[in-house]
Amino acid sequence: QWYQRRVRGSNEYDPPIEDGSIPSDKTRKFEVDANFAFDMYREQYFEGGISSCYFWDQDNGGFAGAILIKKTGDGSKKFRGAWDSIHVVEVQEKGAGRNAHYKLISTVMLWLHNSRPESGTMDLGGSLSRQAEKDAPVTDMSSHIVNIGQMVEKMENSIRSTLDTIYFGRTRDIMNETRSLVDLKGKEKMDKVNRQLATALAEKNKKSAQ
Repeated sequence: QWYQRRVRGSNEYDPPIEDGSIPSDKTRKFEVDANFAFDMYREQYFEGGISSCYFWDQDNGGFAGAILIKKTGDGSKKFRGAWDSIHVVEVQEKGAGRNAHYKLISTVMLWLHNSRPESGTMDLGGSLSRQAEKDAPVTDMSSHIVNIGQMVEKMENSIRSTLDTIYFGRTRDIMNETRSLVDLKGKEKMDKVNRQLATALAEKNKKSAQ
């Protein structure tokens, strides 16, 4: 499939095109700084993977961008999977540039594949989208990186928690409902104890009635 992409390092399109959209010098510098900051964020939270930030100018005087993070499991522990997060943010400065309004729309796509002799094969996947808005003070362009970074960090933590509850928690519930965690001998022993207890209670009640 043929497509163009703007390389974040060179700011040029590959393959080259004549009318490709290029950010202003101010926004391009911000884009470079944002890539550096989110590379550090990715290493801290994901311990690997890849990330890219792309920003562009808007007609209303503000700017917008996309922050992309991907981490893939290599299957070294009989586990494969991938985390893809897409964060699209709009920034509109106000109050003579001393404050800014941020609107963030985030989507996380997650898939997991587990194959082990003791647990069998399991495939699990899903996606979740959320959005948030906030106003925050601004002193210079680096303030935008801090404000956006805090929003992305909070959003990813929230989505990660929700995915764990919805997908993993629900999967555990289903597994527990459909597959006994007690072996057959253990179950027979428990049934025997229950029968003995029921008999003993019946005898006790019978004696009390006499």
